[in-house]
Amino acid sequence: MEAKAIAKTVRIAPRKARLVIDLIRNKSVVEADNILANLNKEAARLIRKVLVSATANAENNLGLDKNKLYVKEAYINEGQTMKRAKMGSRGHVDPIKRRTSHITVVVGEK
Repeated sequence: MEAKAIAKTVRIAPRKARLVIDLIRNKSVVEADNILANLNKEAARLIRKVLVSATANAENNLGLDKNKLYVKEAYINEGQTMKRAKMGSRGHVDPIKRRTSHITVVVGEK
């Protein structure tokens, strides 16, 4: 049995978020939550919300025990890129790409 949670179009670059999500893959839910709670990165706060949601889905919808759960899958996909422009020197325009992410966490029972 496994439970899943997805956060779509989160305003953080996937490259930055992947550094954090690699730390929790294949760890127990309790250990992963402790790692994310003590990490000083914006991506850790966003990923923790998704992990808590997946854990709640497993407990409430499937009746699984929180202490037996582990992070089965955790990955970040690239979302839409918001394209903006900023004026550069001598009248030309510099493009700004504001990247977004889709965060997916799947928890399973050992």
